[in-house]
Amino acid sequence: MTNRGSRVANLEANESIPLNNTQEQIPNGKIAMDAETKRVLTKVALDVVLLGCVGIPILMFFLFGVPYERGFNCNDESLMYPFKESTVTHEVLYTLGFGIPIISIIITEFIRWKLGMEAERDLKIFGHPIPIWFQHCYKYIGIFLFGAACSQMTTDIAKYTIGRLRPHFFDVCKPAFLDGTPINCTDPKNFFTYITEFTCSNPKASARKLKEVRLSFMSGHSSFSMYTMLFTALFLHVRMTWKGSKLAKHFLQFVFLSMAWYTALSRISNYKHHWSDVLAGTLQGVIIGVLIVFGVSDLFKNRWSASKDSKSTVSRYELDDSNSRAN
Repeated sequence: MTNRGSRVANLEANESIPLNNTQEQIPNGKIAMDAETKRVLTKVALDVVLLGCVGIPILMFFLFGVPYERGFNCNDESLMYPFKESTVTHEVLYTLGFGIPIISIIITEFIRWKLGMEAERDLKIFGHPIPIWFQHCYKYIGIFLFGAACSQMTTDIAKYTIGRLRPHFFDVCKPAFLDGTPINCTDPKNFFTYITEFTCSNPKASARKLKEVRLSFMSGHSSFSMYTMLFTALFLHVRMTWKGSKLAKHFLQFVFLSMAWYTALSRISNYKHHWSDVLAGTLQGVIIGVLIVFGVSDLFKNRWSASKDSKSTVSRYELDDSNSRAN
């Protein structure tokens, strides 16, 4: 009788304990969202909102932005170059600029996980475990995209605020006075005149092309390509550390940075930008890349922490060894 009462008491006690520490039952057989899932989804939603706060203004600039209407000098030879198509088109730029870093991050983190270089961190969404390599991919890709948006936003602010004319301005615009009379730059009275009231008379130029002709400073191709490739090179420097990967890592870093360098130089040879536009864009890409990698991400923070711990461990062992010999 005593044993039976004991079993009944244990059964009642077990029924009072939740079946799952992270999930609770609610009516109609559904499972309530656990605290960890709420936390993760809230973080994801916040990340998307913050990324959108930077990304949406970029879209607004592209769709509705009006560049500053700067005038020109008739004797400005830097605006008299012919129009040429881009060697590196926008499609190629953004496909490689987004594709190379994202694919590099995914492959690198997956290899590190397969080689057992990462300790698993327990994280579940709706009860399903999320592998550590996927967590790292989310983190680093998110940081990369945030930096890319910041770089593009910085470029667009400069473009639309300054409104510098591109080297092929005369060829694309074919400027005329407001009454439709073509501007004759060989006329002595116009030669040293700074002309601000004019219109473009080229019937073959689209509205988009006439808008783009005022967006020379700074070079978006240069800033975007340099940021994306520099981020990738620094990421590989820290995360691609398995045995036998050193030479391959440095080769990839050289290739990616060379691609950015070639893209920047092509903007000068294609007469899309003045050399100073390219220089400013390249420097901006480098600065944003360094700030994102060292200031926002934990790439080098983790590396320095591990190096510091390693040095302190070696020092402690050396001290112990010297003490043991002294004894």
